[in-house]
Amino acid sequence: MFSAFTKGIRQLSDPATRQVVLISIGIAILTFLFLFACMEALLSHTQVFETGWMETVSDIVARFGALVLTWLLFPAAISAVVGLYLERVASAVEARHYPDLAQAPEQPFTEALTAAAKFLAAMVAMNMVLLLFIFAGPLYAILYYAANGYLISREFFELVSLRRLDAERTRALRKRRQTTLFMVGVIFAFMMTVPIVNLLTPIIATATMVHLFEAWRGAEGSALVTA
Repeated sequence: MFSAFTKGIRQLSDPATRQVVLISIGIAILTFLFLFACMEALLSHTQVFETGWMETVSDIVARFGALVLTWLLFPAAISAVVGLYLERVASAVEARHYPDLAQAPEQPFTEALTAAAKFLAAMVAMNMVLLLFIFAGPLYAILYYAANGYLISREFFELVSLRRLDAERTRALRKRRQTTLFMVGVIFAFMMTVPIVNLLTPIIATATMVHLFEAWRGAEGSALVTA
């Protein structure tokens, strides 16, 4: 696991990955600003008090709340949006580390868009439910990283695995390796809440999953039918 993670970080220096790195940073910044604008508009444009100074305080609190909500929803949004470009990262990792692999079939853009939309909807819905525990102290942090780690690891593993295996074998392999995947996912979920690091996390996650996938399917051999 740690070897795959280290290789995933080193992939950032690969010339074939640099364009996606720049795209990822740009999309991440725009995504954060868009989310903040939406949350700020939703919270601050709702009049709660009629008294002027109380409404001013309410607006300040609303803007702080918008920032918090944006931060919490950012991993879901950036994973879904940048996910549309991560096929390039997976291909770059394979070209660098697994040159003997046949080129994986390219996923149609409509399928990638549908998968990204479903993932975004699931992540947003889950995080909105988790907000019920936001004042529960450490319990909220545990639930947040556990739930987001699970979904993030599942999404990125399937992104990689479905390029080489069908859905049934992908599901079977994911279940057999679910403990490791969960631990890796929690690490990625934490990284997505760290400033600057979160801009690059989707790329690192994709590269790491390619290495894990190739190691696992190599170890299982005939249990899987490869592309």
